[in-house]
Amino acid sequence: MPQVDLSVNGRPVSVTASGETPLLDVLRNDLGLLGTRFGCGFEQCGCCLVLIDGAPEKSCTRPIESVAGKAVTTVEGLGTPARPHPLQQAFLDEQAGQCGYCLSGILITAKALLDRNPSPSRAEIAHALDGNICRCGAHNRILRAVAKAAARLRELGRR
Repeated sequence: MPQVDLSVNGRPVSVTASGETPLLDVLRNDLGLLGTRFGCGFEQCGCCLVLIDGAPEKSCTRPIESVAGKAVTTVEGLGTPARPHPLQQAFLDEQAGQCGYCLSGILITAKALLDRNPSPSRAEIAHALDGNICRCGAHNRILRAVAKAAARLRELGRR
């Protein structure tokens, strides 16, 4: 099996896997990063989203060989329990999750949105999150959390 070199959450990693192995499987099974979730396996729900070179991408069907030499950021790469990213803190403050299964994908989507647009409107936030399926009914809290994080990030002068 080939070795694939990439960066995950700012650290260089080398994994040995079949080139067609989904990135999601490598993240979870080989690297122990369990925040990125398997939802549907068909790129439809958004649970498996990660940032690849800063762009949100579905990892459930993305072959590991396609990310060789690229930078992958998972939800674990946003912040830590001791020092959460402002997005993560806003989701906690707004109690924006119930079961939490979809939240890693939503956080990744929101991070990509705020990197592109630091001052999104409520409609722009909702549109950006259209590809993330959440059944909890916390949609208004999620929208408030993203808006709150955007304001906090602008205040801090960062993304």
